[in-house]
Amino acid sequence: MTPLAAAANENLAQISNYLVYSSMAVYMLAFFAHIAEWTFGSRSKVARTAAALTPAKGAAAPAAPAVQVRGKAGSTAVLDAPKVVTRSAAGTRDVPDGPGAAGGTAQGDLYGRIAVSLTALAFLIEAAGVVSRAMSVQRAPWGNMYEFSITFSTVAVGAYLVLLALKKNVRWLGLILVTTVLLDLGIAVTWLYTDSDQLVPALHSYWLWIHVSTAIFCGAVFYIGAAGAVLYLFRDAYEGRLAAGRTAGKFFSSVMERLPSAASLDKFSYRINAAVFPLWTFTIIAGAIWAGDAWGRYWGWDPKEVWSFVTWVAYACYLHARATAGWKGRKAAYLALFAFACWIWNYYGVNILLSGKHSYAGV
Repeated sequence: MTPLAAAANENLAQISNYLVYSSMAVYMLAFFAHIAEWTFGSRSKVARTAAALTPAKGAAAPAAPAVQVRGKAGSTAVLDAPKVVTRSAAGTRDVPDGPGAAGGTAQGDLYGRIAVSLTALAFLIEAAGVVSRAMSVQRAPWGNMYEFSITFSTVAVGAYLVLLALKKNVRWLGLILVTTVLLDLGIAVTWLYTDSDQLVPALHSYWLWIHVSTAIFCGAVFYIGAAGAVLYLFRDAYEGRLAAGRTAGKFFSSVMERLPSAASLDKFSYRINAAVFPLWTFTIIAGAIWAGDAWGRYWGWDPKEVWSFVTWVAYACYLHARATAGWKGRKAAYLALFAFACWIWNYYGVNILLSGKHSYAGV
């Protein structure tokens, strides 16, 4: 590489760093805007979800649907069919979704829209930082943990924005997402940063684009599913408390009543994880094929290979359990969180604490 080209690559690397830090600043503004959305939304006079729950102890049970007689045809009475409430699933409460973080207020909604706009701006800035990093090294920007981390957060935010663009009710996820993205980027720039450099020989393959890109995408989407599972556990506990006739704290109630119902959050988490699981299966298969090309064997019990498979097994067990009536709800949510914990360990723990052929952490 000529000195001029080396200087140009160094400049691109500095631009990438500047863009990543700039995105963090904009994400911080989005964080405060989301805080304002939840704060002003708490002042709304939305109906309490307790009204839709099972009656409290001592309260009268709801009356059965009335059957009206419209008339007679000969000796046979003609009856109107009673109105039937269809529940989400067996064993779930028939509870409506909350109004969202804004609580149905105009001011809360305004701050929410500002937060989403800032999140989209930060996403574009961070994506430009990832592209600049790729240009500075003239390869896919996934050769170490720093590059993987900044790409991971970019994809996670991109998936969230796509769901919003598809008119999905996911704005409640914004505050959690922006908070964890700031944490991810803070760890990346503080402890994981690595100067731009070329790849080790084993990574010089087109499989880098295929295998690592799908791994990043799967992890980002698994994260969104895990966030839904966590919120499901809180919302389910809240609904259970109200259904038993107990009260919850004012702050906890204010937050929980604006989230989607537990049944909706359960479905959201399941559908997200189920949708991306086949791609995670492909990721492991692609990694095995790449290992065969690079090292002459498809499987070698390397720590990264083992924990990738453990993660696959955990998600497979979750999907099977979720489809089994006895394992819906909280048990399945705990299993989903365990599976995502395996993915996190496979990324941080295996890369930093264990050694193997996949030791490309760069830290």
